[in-house]
Formats: sequence, structure tokens, C-alpha cells
Amino acid sequence: MESTHEEVEALMDPKNTVGGGVEDTYGEDRATEDQLVTPWTVSVASGYWLLRDPRHNKGLAFTEKERDAHYLRGLLPPVVASQELQEKKLMHNLRQYKLPLQRYMAMMDLQERNERLFYKLLIDNVEELLPVVYTPTVGEACQKYGSIFRHPQGLYISLKEKGKILEVLRNWPERSIQVIVVTDGERILGLGDLGCQGMGIPVGKLSLYTALGGLRPSACLPITIDVGTNNEQLLNDEFYIGLRQRRATGQEYADLLHEFMRAVKQNYGEKILIQFEDFANHNAFDLLAKYSKTHLVFNDDIQGTASVVLAGVVAALKLVGGTLAEHTYLFLGAGEAGTGIAELIALEMSRQTNAPIEECRKKIWLVDSKGLIVSSRKESLQHFKKPWAHEHEPIKNLLGAVQVIKPTILIGTSGVGRTFTKDVVEAMASFNEKPIILALSNPTSQSECTAEEAYTWSKGRAIFASGSPFDPVEYEGKTFVPGQANNAYIFPGFGLGLVISGAIRVHDDLLLAASEALAQQVTQENFDKGLIYPPFTNIRKISAKIASNVAAKAYELGLASRLPRPENLVKYAESCMYTPLYRSYR
Repeated sequence: MESTHEEVEALMDPKNTVGGGVEDTYGEDRATEDQLVTPWTVSVASGYWLLRDPRHNKGLAFTEKERDAHYLRGLLPPVVASQELQEKKLMHNLRQYKLPLQRYMAMMDLQERNERLFYKLLIDNVEELLPVVYTPTVGEACQKYGSIFRHPQGLYISLKEKGKILEVLRNWPERSIQVIVVTDGERILGLGDLGCQGMGIPVGKLSLYTALGGLRPSACLPITIDVGTNNEQLLNDEFYIGLRQRRATGQEYADLLHEFMRAVKQNYGEKILIQFEDFANHNAFDLLAKYSKTHLVFNDDIQGTASVVLAGVVAALKLVGGTLAEHTYLFLGAGEAGTGIAELIALEMSRQTNAPIEECRKKIWLVDSKGLIVSSRKESLQHFKKPWAHEHEPIKNLLGAVQVIKPTILIGTSGVGRTFTKDVVEAMASFNEKPIILALSNPTSQSECTAEEAYTWSKGRAIFASGSPFDPVEYEGKTFVPGQANNAYIFPGFGLGLVISGAIRVHDDLLLAASEALAQQVTQENFDKGLIYPPFTNIRKISAKIASNVAAKAYELGLASRLPRPENLVKYAESCMYTPLYRSYR
């Protein structure tokens, strides 16, 4: 039966199609901002229980009319405060804390008490609060998660749940889940195996999906898969919250993960985005290879990092000149991040020059803990390092490799702090007018060098970016603002693009589309300050641009299931974004 033009118009009305075509039950998207909302839980929430429901609680911002309608009289002091005043008070309180971990705990308490106010604070003060809810503070939070644990914020699936994972997923109260971030806690940032306490990472990542990318909080599900830990300190810690056993490996591990992946698809359907987070190298590559053909999966450590670094490199070339293929790259670190970035740079180089990817890889060199990766080491290398083993005599250390390879771009993904020494940076500056130095390891303590070291040792000539934030640096009367190659530039907008297009698989071209969109957001004003990334203050606009670019590519490749394709994808992405403003209740 043919649809009339009016019916199609109605279908395409943002009010009906928000959130990738999923009904906006809680009034979370920008497109439904002006609609009245009923504060549902299992029944209509009112009185005492309404104040204890983080999704609907507004604290002192309930109006006189709402206090009457929802039995709140006497349960609140008489004053009615605006959301802006609440935000001002909370930011003042947060700034009184001396320790970042105290701020983190205060923010987590707020999220459990008043969800919209939590996101309002995070969105309006993103540059100040991003390091609090994510790296570097989240690393310390994970290390102490057993001691600060107050309220479960996601699903814990352990070996005890083997054979019952589908039932466990059904215990989660929300049904319309669009994004899952899952970790097994084996390689948390640069801090190693934190077992079950790695839950801080999926929780933090998903709060950024919402704050920066506009995905609904109700559609996000953090999951930790607990197969034990090899961290002796945790196994002997009386406050440890996970299984007290050594890590399961081999078939037992593979079976649990397989049951999990099948259960997720069975419970949430084909279009659920599963982001693998902080898995150890050997599992990360295998899981991505195994499930990328059957599920919508994404590994932020491999693919997100690659996309954000490629964008930074492309932007930096506007400052130093030349194309990707005219530069020489040297990586310290050949794990998930290093090989992921290298592969995406080679892929984009190949696309620009029409040269085979094998040729493009020859411009990129990697150093691991045993020295330069060369062909004479090929037999002993892990499979993901083999494409980077080029013909060259062995070199044992980074400084030797820098002096011989003479890279124009030095990238650190080693997870080991202070490895870009004075000698290394001075060597880079000796044969490059503007050496590009990216110290990407997190948290700050693991960064290969500090911003101050990079600028001082290169006599103010380096183009520098890091994984964790550094303060501006004063050198010989000039102020340098270090860029932050933070995955938070890419994954929120990338996830939004997949959701709004109803994508069913992730293709490398989608990552290139995200990089391209991010690189285009760097303005001349940013370049003048030596920045190769745009400021985080505009992150929601940047995310909308990335989402529309990713969605456009998904439609072009035939991977999108959300039909018909919206005419203006940027506008559509913006209308689908979560907004934290309080809603008026019936």
C-alpha cells in the first residue's frame, strides 16, 4: 500500500523519530523538550518515592503546582530553586574538595540522586569535570572501587552466572538499550588488572556517551564480566568486590563471552552497540575479529583511539605541511592502541594515494618492550604485530630507533610514563622544524612525557598532544596550550551516528568518516595556539557533526537500517540528543 506524502512527513517528524526511531518514554531527547512528561517508574512516582528516583527527582526545583500534584508538600523546604541555582551551588561545593577522588564520589552520588542535574553539570562544565568523571580520576576510583562502592551502577556478570546470562540481562529494568560498554577489567587504563573493580570504566564511558554524544541515560548499560583477577593485592583485599580466584582463560573464558554475546543479541536485537573496553591485548583483538562479522561491535582502545589520533595527525599536517604519505611515523608501544592507530593511518594513506596498504605500512615503525619491530623478529611476534615487522637491523631502544628512523611524528602508546626522555625529544627536534609528539598513555602519571617537557626540550617547536589533560605551558614568553587526544572526541559522536542510522555493523570507513569530521572542526584560531584538536567546550556540536558523517557513510555503504534516510543528518542528530533540562510534570 502506498504511503501518502503527509504520512511520510509525519513519520519523519523529529517528534516521532527521536533516538533512532525508539519511543522517548522518559522525555530525554531535545526533540521532546516542550512536551509534558509523566514521571513513571512501575507506577506513577509520587511523594517520598519521587524524591528517591534519580531519573525524575528535581530536588528543590519542583514547582508549587508539582508539589501539590505529586504529594510533595512538607517533604521539601518551602523554597523553589531553579536548575541553574542548583548547578551553581553544586559547582561551588565541588570546588571546595581538595582531592579529585572526593569530587568523583560527589559526582557519582549526584548521579544516583538527580540524573538530570548530574548531566547538566557535566555538559556545562565539561572541561573542568571531564578529568573528574573520567581519566585520570577514574583510574584511582577503579583502584579503590571496593572501598568506595556504594550503589551498583550496572550489571555484574561473573562465572557464577554461566548458563544464566540471558536471565541476568533481563534483571536490568530498562528494555530499550542502545549501547553497552563492557569490560573484563584485565587492562584498566595503564593500571593493569583491576578485576571486578574495572566497573568504573564502563560507568564513566557511558556518562560521556550521554553528556558528550547525547545518548539517553536510559538506553545505556554498563557491564563488567568477572572471570577472576591475577592481581594478588586485590585477591588479599578484604574489601574486594569480585570473585576471589585467578582469571579463567582459554575455553572457559571464550564460552562465557560467547554466551554473553549471544544473550545480548537475543535480548536487545541486531542494532545494539557493544563497546569492548579495557580488555587485555590478546583478548581484545580476538573478540573484535570474532564478533565484528555478527554483531555491532566497537573497541574504543583499538578503533576509537585510532580515529582520534588520525584526526590529530591530519590536523597537525596543516601546521607542518605535507601529506600523510610524506611523513614517517614511529610508535612506542605496539599493543591495542599502537597497532590500531598505525593501521588506520595506513588505511587512510592507502585511500589518499591508491597505493596498496602493505606499501603504506612501510612508512610506520613500531617499538615494543624488546626494541624496534623488525622482520628478523617475525617468528616470535604476536599476530597483530607481524604486519609492522619491516626489513631493518635490530635496534634495542627508542632513542636508537629515533636517531636511525628519523621520524617526523612520534606517538607514545606504551602505558609507561617518562619514556620520551630529554634525549629523545631533543633528537626529534634536531631533524624536524616542528616535531609532532603525541604522548597518549593514560592516566597522567603514565604519560610518556609532560607538556612542559615536550615544549621545553624542543625549545617551543613541538606540536604536542597527550591522552590526559595538561595545563598550558609558559615558555620564553609564549603560552602553549597542549591538545588532548582524548577518545571522548570520537566515541560519543560515533555511537550516536550508529544509533541514529540504525547501523548493523561497524566498518573501517565509518572510523575514517569520524576522523575526517573531527579534523574539520579545528579552526585557524585553534591552529594559532598550536592546538590540533578543537576545545571541548563545543563537544556536543562536534559530536553532532561526527554522528552525521558516520551516519552518512553507513547509509552510503548500505549498513543503515533506519529508513527513510533523514534529509538533514546534522539537524536530525541534534534533535535525537539527550537534554538534561528539567521537564514539567503533569
